[in-house]
Amino acid sequence: MGQKYDGLSHCRLALVFAVVMDMLGVTSLLLGVFASIEVKGKDFGDMLVYSGALLVLFSMAGWVLWYSGNIDGLHLQKDLNGGMGSAVDRLARTLSRRIRLPRTHSSPT
Repeated sequence: MGQKYDGLSHCRLALVFAVVMDMLGVTSLLLGVFASIEVKGKDFGDMLVYSGALLVLFSMAGWVLWYSGNIDGLHLQKDLNGGMGSAVDRLARTLSRRIRLPRTHSSPT
């Protein structure tokens, strides 16, 4: 608890991925709904709506990774329901440490 929490210090790549996918997805959704885009007589509005929804769905993976990577810095409250809350906290912190800390494997020679 003595460490300073920097907010966005961990998993910046996941955060950038999530924000970019959200922006692209929402833009695609709005274009598909409100713009009439036709190429050679074929309407591409439905494709833009579906692809926008998929991009927003992909962004959720980035948000989950970013949140998991920063969970150590958050001050989690203990659950009053017994050991279940602490087990979930331990699992989340273990996952967060594995995501953030680089693995050092010695290569066999």
